[in-house]
Amino acid sequence: MGTAVQTEQNIAQIRRVVISGYYGFRNSGDEAVLKSILFALAEEGAQQGVTIVPVVLSGDPAWTTEMYGVEAVHRMKLGEIIRALRGSHGLISGGGSLLQDATGAATIPYYTGVIKLAQLLRKPTFIYAQGIGPVNRRWMDRLIRGVMRRSAYVSVRDAESAELLGRMGVSRDRIDVVPDPVMALPLAGEAASGGWAAGAEGAAEAGAQAAAAAGDSPPSLPPVVGVSLRHWRKDGADLARAAAALGALARSRAVRLRFLPFHTPSDAEASLRVMEQLGDLGESTAEIASPGDDPQAMLLEVSRCDALFGMRLHALIYAANQSVPLIGLSYDPKIDQFLNRLGLKPIGTTESLDPDAFAEAVGRLLDGSAQWRAEHGAAIERLKREARTPAKQIASQLR
Repeated sequence: MGTAVQTEQNIAQIRRVVISGYYGFRNSGDEAVLKSILFALAEEGAQQGVTIVPVVLSGDPAWTTEMYGVEAVHRMKLGEIIRALRGSHGLISGGGSLLQDATGAATIPYYTGVIKLAQLLRKPTFIYAQGIGPVNRRWMDRLIRGVMRRSAYVSVRDAESAELLGRMGVSRDRIDVVPDPVMALPLAGEAASGGWAAGAEGAAEAGAQAAAAAGDSPPSLPPVVGVSLRHWRKDGADLARAAAALGALARSRAVRLRFLPFHTPSDAEASLRVMEQLGDLGESTAEIASPGDDPQAMLLEVSRCDALFGMRLHALIYAANQSVPLIGLSYDPKIDQFLNRLGLKPIGTTESLDPDAFAEAVGRLLDGSAQWRAEHGAAIERLKREARTPAKQIASQLR
C-alpha cells in the first residue's frame, strides 16, 4: 500500500512543460537562453519536489533533441504544437526578444498565437524573462495585452519592457523584472552530475574561480580581446567604423583580436568583413573562433578573454556572467538597457564610433581589469541570483 501511494505521489510531481522561443536556429544567444532555462527549471524543480519535463518548440527538432536531450516538436507544425500542449501542464514563452516587430510583422502574432492556443486549451502560461518591444504597429498591443493578462506569471528582462507592458494595459504589479536567463548559465563541468543544473552557490563560486583563473594574460602574451559583431546597416558603414576602432586599438598596443560569431554563418561573414578592413596591425593579431553550436563552448571562449567588445547582447551577457570586462556597441535599446544594469554606457552606436576613444577605453579595461571586477562584481552577482526567479516561481506554481 505504502509503495503504491509513494509511486502515485512521484508520478503526480512530474510536470510536462512546453517551451516556446526562437530555438533550433543555431543562434548562440538564443540557444544559451534555452539551455539556461533548462538548467534553472531542473534545479528549482528539484528543490521544490517537481520533475519538470520540457518539450521544446524548435525550428529543427532533431537537432534540439540531440543538443539538449529533450523532447522537441516543430514550431511551425500546428498539429504537433496542439498535441504537445494537450499533453502538457503548461507553456513557457521565452526568453529573448520575442514580442517585437522590428524583425517583421509575423513575429508577435506567432508568439502570442502560441500563448493564446495554450490558454484556449486551459493550460497555465508563463512569460519567462522576455524583452518586450519595439512594437511599432499599435494594433499588436491588444495581442500582447490579451495573453499577458491571462498568464499565470509574467517576467521581463528590463524595466523598459515592464513600462511598455504597463502602457499597453498590463498591471505593473503583476510583472517581475528579472535579468536575462543567461546570467545564470554555468560553464560546462559546473553542473551537478545528477541533473541539468549545478547548485546556485556552487555555480557562483565555480564561476568566480573560473573568472579569477582567467584573469589577465601572462605578461609575455598579448591580452585577448573578444569581438562580437553582426550585420546591421545595409551599407556596412557600422562594420567599417568597428574595423577602424579595432585597428586603432591594435596599433596602439599589442592585442590578440579574437572574433566570436554568435550567429552563424552571418556573424562569421561580418567578422571576416571587418578583419579584411583592419589594415596594418603592427604587433597585434586577428583570428576567428569556431566554438561550434553548444552555448557553453562559446561561454568558455568568452571566459578566456581579457576584455570583450560586443554588439550582440548575449556576448555582453556572457562576458558579465564570467566577470570579463566588457564594452558595448549599441544598435538596439536592449544593449543600452543591459549595460545600464551594470552601471555602464555603450562606447558608441552603429551611427557613431570614435576610434581613438575606443582604443583608450579598451586600454583602460585591459590595464584595470581587477578594478573593473571590484566595481561591478556586486551587480553581476546580484543579476546571477535574480536570473533564477522565474524558474522558482514556475516550479512553485506547477507543484
